[in-house]
Amino acid sequence: MERTARARELRLELSILGVFIGIFLIFLIGSPDTFTRFDIYYSFMSTIPFSGIMALAITLVIISGEMDLSFPSIMGFSGWVFAKLSNVLIDSGTNPNLTILLAALCCFATGIIAGYMNGTLVVKVRIPSLVATIGTMFFWRGLVNVCGQGFGESLVPVNETFLFKVFVGRLGGVVPAQAIWFLVLTAAFWLILKRHRFGGHVLLVGDNFESARMMGIRVNRIKMIVFMQMGFFASLAGILASLEVTYLWPSMGEGYLLRTLAAVFVGGTSVFGGVGTIFGTFIGAIIIGSLEGGIVAIGLTGFWTQLIYGLIIVVSLSIYSYFRRRE
Repeated sequence: MERTARARELRLELSILGVFIGIFLIFLIGSPDTFTRFDIYYSFMSTIPFSGIMALAITLVIISGEMDLSFPSIMGFSGWVFAKLSNVLIDSGTNPNLTILLAALCCFATGIIAGYMNGTLVVKVRIPSLVATIGTMFFWRGLVNVCGQGFGESLVPVNETFLFKVFVGRLGGVVPAQAIWFLVLTAAFWLILKRHRFGGHVLLVGDNFESARMMGIRVNRIKMIVFMQMGFFASLAGILASLEVTYLWPSMGEGYLLRTLAAVFVGGTSVFGGVGTIFGTFIGAIIIGSLEGGIVAIGLTGFWTQLIYGLIIVVSLSIYSYFRRRE
């Protein structure tokens, strides 16, 4: 049984890897001048991690049988908390290194509280997660608009601090730190899902809620944790995205919802829960994050982007469905 499950997962991961290789071969053949130079990959490493990190986190939410649509708004509001507090502390004469540390801690706390709110609505109030997180999506986006009044926040005063370099510095002056964060977190999520008891519980809860409860798994606690970690990593993405451009736009996070979910589903995670792979999400995030640049590079206009997004998603899911039917 376990060997069959591993074989199924390996087949799924090889499928998504095949889609990835096929897409990049098309890009390479269509625009060799662009895809044989480091510049395009530097751009991908600078931008993909923002949605990629959130894709890793929401993979656990979806595997557990739930959904979260509020994370882009949590990203925006927690990012605003980070930027606003940074400027307030800098104006008060606080040391910049201490400023960014305190602002980051408050940002993380905001994300965790937002995730706890989602978990409470789903687990205790018993509102379906899709409906509950639509409500909190509007709530957090409205809150950042009310608090920010449409004005952005500059983060230039903290761009020489140690934590700035940790978050979005350049390793060796070449590799963006956010790409390192993405790789490290991918490994951590893979270990949690495949080698830790918590990951096994998440899979069981998503596969069969009642059976997991009968086995003594604290189902409600598992769901609270997956929503809270989603809020935490949305806030981390908010910090990384705002520091990368040293500015916080009140609209930050908008446009990330469909892109992030697409990465997860292209990566083979089932919308019904109980099935998912971190490796697939990692590759899916790279595919979705690189499509727009690749499409423009091979000579098509940006108008083709969403059409090709749709084709990639449909083709990928059709491949996975075919393998599942054969099994």
